[in-house]
Amino acid sequence: MPDLPKPMMPNFSGGPVVFLKEVRTELGKVIWPSKEELVKLTVIVIVVSAVMGIYIGGLDLIFTKLTDFLVKR
Repeated sequence: MPDLPKPMMPNFSGGPVVFLKEVRTELGKVIWPSKEELVKLTVIVIVVSAVMGIYIGGLDLIFTKLTDFLVKR
């Protein structure tokens, strides 16, 4: 079994000001999506969520009707 690298533990000794400075530095390294990418990905998330909601709602309706049918027999 290969040796896995040990996870880095955060250093909390600097206090909140140092933490916020480090957060700002790290956020500066982020590659932010363009407006076009953001809109496209948001639409994809909304469409996939709606499709999944309709699918799960349909399954719920089918199983509810099936359960009602079996219980009322």
